[in-house]
Amino acid sequence: MAIFALQALAGGFLDEDLHSFNKYFDDWCIQFESYEDAMDIVQTLEDPESIDVVEITPLSYPKYFFNSLQGTIYATRQIDDKIICVVEPYIGSSFRIAICDLKTKNVRLTKTTYKNIPSIENAFSNFGESF
Repeated sequence: MAIFALQALAGGFLDEDLHSFNKYFDDWCIQFESYEDAMDIVQTLEDPESIDVVEITPLSYPKYFFNSLQGTIYATRQIDDKIICVVEPYIGSSFRIAICDLKTKNVRLTKTTYKNIPSIENAFSNFGESF
């Protein structure tokens, strides 16, 4: 299920008070169930041209909901209440698989490292329920 949020062009997400922008998306940011609902609010704000409506889907959750997950995310998939990601923790490092729990908001990196994307593809595609 997707949710929609209001993001300033300069960065940050609109807070519930409709005046402040939080650097990170969190529980205090205003959320909408539809694009149309979000646009209705945008039109009531002082400078609507400086605000974008951002769609947050389950596969983009790590970027918004798991601030402790650092690095570049290359691929994501959802298995039950977990989001599984291929992540490069920092530029030039080995790739890892991250397990992001939607219920607890915990992030765990697997111990296995991979040197390149082709070497992690098989592990990622066959990553099962055994985590």
